[in-house]
Amino acid sequence: MNRNPIIPFILIMVFGVTAMFLVSFKGLGDMKDLAAEKEGGEKTEEVASNPEDIYQQSCIGCHGADYSGGVGPALKGVGDKLSAEEIENILVNGQGSMPPGLVKPENAPAMAEWLAEIK
Repeated sequence: MNRNPIIPFILIMVFGVTAMFLVSFKGLGDMKDLAAEKEGGEKTEEVASNPEDIYQQSCIGCHGADYSGGVGPALKGVGDKLSAEEIENILVNGQGSMPPGLVKPENAPAMAEWLAEIK
């Protein structure tokens, strides 16, 4: 009634080799998409242009769903403290712990006006 101790190792090897082949085939399938993106082709990611959508994608994690702050400062009443131009500058160039480039420069004026109106 001795069990063969090599059987578990063979099973692990078979599962490992199978997993390697599956991951390799997945990589081969994605290779064309990655090559097209590297060459400047179309990216499949959607980019928001509406200020509220931009906020949902990029800002809500730090400034909160109700604009009351969290990791980042509260945005309620920011229009009373800063002008739309100053807000736009912060959106494009960053300030403090906020990194630059979260809002594209072409969307920054609309986003700054929208933020200035939040009460």
